[in-house]
Amino acid sequence: MGRALVIVLAVWIALVSPAAAQTPRSQPGRFEGWTSAIIAADWRDGRGRPIQAFDNARRDLVKGFLAAGFPRATMVDYSLRPDAPDPATAEGVLDGLYEAAARGNAGCLLYFTSHGVPTAMVFGDAPRMTPDMMVNIVRRACGARPTVVIVSACYSGIFVNGLSAPNRMVLTAASRERTSFGCGADETYPWFDGCVLETLPTATDFLALAAGARACVTRKEQEHGVDLSSEPQLFVGSEMQLRLPTLRFSRSTGAGRPGS
Repeated sequence: MGRALVIVLAVWIALVSPAAAQTPRSQPGRFEGWTSAIIAADWRDGRGRPIQAFDNARRDLVKGFLAAGFPRATMVDYSLRPDAPDPATAEGVLDGLYEAAARGNAGCLLYFTSHGVPTAMVFGDAPRMTPDMMVNIVRRACGARPTVVIVSACYSGIFVNGLSAPNRMVLTAASRERTSFGCGADETYPWFDGCVLETLPTATDFLALAAGARACVTRKEQEHGVDLSSEPQLFVGSEMQLRLPTLRFSRSTGAGRPGS
């Protein structure tokens, strides 16, 4: 009886061994070939004093989007603060973005966090970035690829109209008439960036990320008694409406948590 069992086991092992020996090919991620750029374009509070909130956001957004499945090989991140160990210029940031875009050809994620004024966004010590300038940058870097642009700044709704296109999603921290909040020395992140980071670990895709971040901003503003809400804006082009539900984020246990 024991010998018969050994024979049966030997036959079974012989049958399943070839299948077990085959190593399944790793499937490319949904964001393979996507260019991503996360740029902290200011380092000061409203009075010009240095703060860490923008750079904290840049650092942890990199972690969060890596955990969501964006490849590091085609991701760049920059701080425009002049006291950084390896300071970047506005020109160098754009050159790096274009070089990263040349390495990836599947899609684009561009994330800017900075201060804004009613007509433009602060971009280091370079001239402020107007909507026309932003449109030209996105067009040159991303072309007709599926593109997500996120702008965290006061009055950032000014960028929505110019960036609107069928192949794009645009998410901003505020409407064109409103300020956003959380850019002080006592804040870890600007509120909008903090809400993106809070939502990112559980969001399934960009649409869920936008919904969660906007709800989080509303909650924060209500908790702090803000009279004029920032009114984050969302635009989703017709092509992106079909594409975004298929671009689901990966989930890496323990990765991408703010401050980790």
